[in-house]
Amino acid sequence: MKILIIRHGDPDYSIDSLTEKGWREAAMLAEKIAPMEVKAYYVSPLGRARDTASLTLEKCGRTAETLPWLREYNVNIVDRYTGERRIPWDMLPADWTAVPEYYDKDKWYDVPVMKEADMKAGLEAVWNGLDEIIARHGYVRDGMIYRAVDPNEDTIVFFCHFGVQCVMLGHLLGISPMTLWHGFMAAPTSVTTLNTEERREGIAYFRASSLGDISHLYAKGEEPAFAGRFCETFANAEQRHD
Repeated sequence: MKILIIRHGDPDYSIDSLTEKGWREAAMLAEKIAPMEVKAYYVSPLGRARDTASLTLEKCGRTAETLPWLREYNVNIVDRYTGERRIPWDMLPADWTAVPEYYDKDKWYDVPVMKEADMKAGLEAVWNGLDEIIARHGYVRDGMIYRAVDPNEDTIVFFCHFGVQCVMLGHLLGISPMTLWHGFMAAPTSVTTLNTEERREGIAYFRASSLGDISHLYAKGEEPAFAGRFCETFANAEQRHD
């Protein structure tokens, strides 16, 4: 079984859709994804993900099932500097890296700032939703592995968002999302691919063969969007700092 997790195109958050660049990216993505043999498509209920998916779905004459839990991960924490709520993957590196528990997949959500936000409840909604879909396609979670109840080489596609993507990857691979949120980057319209490996009959584990692939953009001479990244150097005032 193969899972493709696709981030939406360059976003215009003010209208929950795509920028002009984002629509170009989505069209290039459609050329890559539409010819594939895909068993099922799933999409976030948010506009930027739905719009990204729409070009692929139109091109291949398919529809996608909308999954509420596939929306951008929306459990926000209290910012220690402003007292306001913000997304947990924008914490400053000097703050979160100083807490060893953040690197532990079973302890990070019990750090006080995360516990106050009821982070685990949000995680479980994603975990359970993802496992329900995977079970629908023949693989049932059992601890940290999946029982291959109906082994197959089908492909399923999720159109979603960077934050929730890292929660999904953390669940499938046994990694703290804090490490994924802060240590990896999936650019707009990037494709992350995971395959099952069934080295012993009936026992499967997911393995990532690519993370954040944007070869469809490079093939067309399109530079990846900056959305989701922070300034490469502090002196670069044109790039996002906070």
